Amino acid sequence: MSRYTGKKNRVARRFGVNIFGRLRNPLVHKANPPGVHGARRRKKSDYGIQLEEKQKLKAVYGMISEHQLRRYFREALKKEESTATTLTQMLECRLDVLVYRLKFANTIFGAHQLVSHGHILVDGKKVNIRSFQVKPGMVISVKEKSRGMKAVNAALESPMRDVPEYISLEKENYSGTLLSLPQPEQMPWPIEINIPEVCDFLAHTA
Repeated sequence: MSRYTGKKNRVARRFGVNIFGRLRNPLVHKANPPGVHGARRRKKSDYGIQLEEKQKLKAVYGMISEHQLRRYFREALKKEESTATTLTQMLECRLDVLVYRLKFANTIFGAHQLVSHGHILVDGKKVNIRSFQVKPGMVISVKEKSRGMKAVNAALESPMRDVPEYISLEKENYSGTLLSLPQPEQMPWPIEINIPEVCDFLAHTA
């Protein structure tokens, strides 16, 4: 499984929002986008707009790779439901994303590590595949031996984020359940994303 190793603060500054939810806000001291400050920015072309929307979507889900995003898009195309909705549901129901939504980690990258290092169970069984697709009714929990981890407990106690309505959290049991497939308007993205534009981009650059 590929792991993003680039400059996360640079990505956050590019979009002008603390997109990864890091405790040390990268915008506090460097609010301007990366590049030459004060330069006049050219109006984006349709291609440029679509490209930026795609980059925002990749960033929101922990800088997933181009290969992964296109694979999800191809699978979404095969479904009868809206491609845009299906694409976002597949991304939102990744195990690492739901571990983050359940507040077992302070950032999506922290959730990556929890899953990859074997700290997370699904229906009582260890799953260390970050892209594992969680289905409604499945229970995600922190392994009992891992429940004393400072990072996990600090994240659970943090007031910075709320658990979205499509999952339930049993804080005392370090567990949560996916109640239903989320709709795009329920997904707590830190930045607005035009998913149809992303789908158009992926369809025309295959």
